[in-house]
Amino acid sequence: MIDIVVEAKNLRKTFGGLVAVDDLSFSVMTGECFGILGPNGAGKTSTIKMIYAFSPPSGGTLNVLGMDISRHARAIKAKIGVCQQENNLDPDLTVLKNLEVFASYFNIPAAEAKRRSRELLELMAMEGRAASKPVELSGGMIRRVVVARALINRPELLILDEPTTGLDPQSRHQLWERLDVLKHNGLSILLTTHNMDEAARLCDRLIIVDRGRLVVEGRPPELVRRHVGRHIIEITDHNEPVRAFLRERNVPFESVGHRTLVGLENGEELCGRIKERFPDAACTMRMANLEDVFLRLTGRELRE
Repeated sequence: MIDIVVEAKNLRKTFGGLVAVDDLSFSVMTGECFGILGPNGAGKTSTIKMIYAFSPPSGGTLNVLGMDISRHARAIKAKIGVCQQENNLDPDLTVLKNLEVFASYFNIPAAEAKRRSRELLELMAMEGRAASKPVELSGGMIRRVVVARALINRPELLILDEPTTGLDPQSRHQLWERLDVLKHNGLSILLTTHNMDEAARLCDRLIIVDRGRLVVEGRPPELVRRHVGRHIIEITDHNEPVRAFLRERNVPFESVGHRTLVGLENGEELCGRIKERFPDAACTMRMANLEDVFLRLTGRELRE
């Protein structure tokens, strides 16, 4: 078995004068869940479209499952599973038939396709809806069926492009649990997401990209400690006096509208001092998380 399932070196993707992916390098190891995070327009979807051989690279090198994407696209497609953002099940077919028809694209015999389809629906807790049409399913159910369909060819790499966008918390957690099972069984997973909880929960390692370029790479807990610290102190009153107090002590902070944010490895002492000095200020302390890292490194402005 190969150790690296995806290896990108100086990867580029351009659309005319627009540079969507700019000199991006990373690798995905066998058996891990690897995340690609970034704001809208950061190049996430352009990157994975190159990985599943939908869009050719404009530059650099890209190997998937030990094969050069530019020379072995057909062989790579046969060994990967792709769950795109769109819920593109055939509305005229039942859930079971959707999977069986998709299996035929991989030349899987009909009897084997039916057996695999039922096994995958059971894995996704959808065996009771095998005879349902997609229109009869909830959004969460549809996403589980789309993931099941992506697994029909027993892929060595599963690519998920924002798999839980628009799902309610219960549906999102149900899908996470199924993905946990797949990862536990050794499946390599490549995930793009805007959900920081999802990335922290599922990803062994991740990269954050912005405007097509790599910003940072690492394990979620390590990134939080390295770029933010263990605690976030948030002050929402008396901002100017508090900021002056922090400047006097050379404590870095972020000014976010009417809030002042301080990231520290240990914020308990400072939080106590602020409350003592400014007893009327609204000062709270919480654990830092991946969203704090994301916002600190990519900014807080809205993106088109």
